[in-house]
Amino acid sequence: MNKDALAINGGSKAVLAFEGKGPPKISHEEFLEIADTWGYSQETISQIRHLIERDDLGVGPFLVRYKPQSKVSQLESQAAALFDVKHVLAVTSGTAALHTAYVAADVGCGDEVIVPGYTFAATAMTVVVARGIPIWCDIDESMTIDPVDLERKITRRTKAIAPVHMNGYVCNMDSIMEIAKKHNIQVIEDCAQACGASFRGRRVGTIGNLGCFSVSAYKTTGGGEGGMVVMDSDDLYARAQQWSEGGGLWRPIRCEKPRWDGELFCGLNYRMSELEGTVLLVQFQKMEAQLNRWRTNKRRIMSALVLYKELKPQIIHDIDGEMGHTIGFFPENSRESELVVAALRAEGIVCGTRGENPSSDWHYYQHMDMILQKLPATSDRCPWDCPKADEAMAVEYLPDMCPRTVDLTDRHVNVHVDQWWTERDCEQVAAALTKVFDTLYTRDGSNNWLDVVTPSNY
Repeated sequence: MNKDALAINGGSKAVLAFEGKGPPKISHEEFLEIADTWGYSQETISQIRHLIERDDLGVGPFLVRYKPQSKVSQLESQAAALFDVKHVLAVTSGTAALHTAYVAADVGCGDEVIVPGYTFAATAMTVVVARGIPIWCDIDESMTIDPVDLERKITRRTKAIAPVHMNGYVCNMDSIMEIAKKHNIQVIEDCAQACGASFRGRRVGTIGNLGCFSVSAYKTTGGGEGGMVVMDSDDLYARAQQWSEGGGLWRPIRCEKPRWDGELFCGLNYRMSELEGTVLLVQFQKMEAQLNRWRTNKRRIMSALVLYKELKPQIIHDIDGEMGHTIGFFPENSRESELVVAALRAEGIVCGTRGENPSSDWHYYQHMDMILQKLPATSDRCPWDCPKADEAMAVEYLPDMCPRTVDLTDRHVNVHVDQWWTERDCEQVAAALTKVFDTLYTRDGSNNWLDVVTPSNY
């Protein structure tokens, strides 16, 4: 046989093996510097150590979701089972989840999306990035969207409602879904601060058409950075995949022709990395235990508090399903809220309020200049100044357009609840609250707060 024959024709291979082999692109030391700042457990670090010690497969440190897929796909399957939903799509952030959901729901030029005036700015900004028009809506004493004002804000241009389960308090989803069904409007739940919460036995995020979650390091279930979109609809899932992974890796044959009209369109890259997927696989296993600790401690404290004439506890639509992170109440005015917060802090209680002269904060619509001043990213000022959406130009944003939201957020007081408190810790917190309340206010009957926080008893 000719020794120079090509290997394809039966000759010897010219390259048998490579001697050079480098270390993992991310060393243990490099990763641990990051892990220490995020407070990862040893179990999580062990999982990530296994991930970064694998052989370099030639596509970088294998921290993206190229085949062979592993951790992110496992996470999506685990979350789908946990939330009892057909589809879960892991993305890079809660903001990316919202953007993906709006596009999946076909929010576009001139379409209105109703958003509560108390939420993080991303809920509204991503509507604009999707070329829709955010419409502010008041909240009620639950600190979530007010169904009555919501229905008032619906027009023929309303494409979706974005209820926000703010600070772990769940929205009145029965009323919202009834309104949405009546007007044939999609519901996109913003669950960035409520991962694991439920409303009457159903996980938030699975009640509307789509649900959006943040799983950043600041959240109860956090993986450093990341987000998720959940849905049951196959059509919404296909659109969400194409938008969040425009490179086509989600398709059985990546670059084949469209299999149906509308399958392919210009998308982005919002893929969650394998690093976050690895961390979140561990974090989701802890979620229920964490929520049980928070809810138990909140109940312990609230059951020890009596009512007072001068303040009202915050409404809770589902005391068993909300996250339990805080205890909220409303003094009669913002000056009183500042006084009670100062007194509680002096007693060692972690709490806060907006008060009389609040600083700028992008959780409150009246401070979101990018919306109030209609400031998109491009000079054409789309979506507001758009020839295809003439009526959008007439939409006005005013700092006082949601007066109930301004009043409630200025008076609202939040008291921190810690999942790791002991029963004795909870007794101390309840005693401190009672000490301050008894000094400043007048008792009103013998009921405790748990007796009155549901809407029917408010």
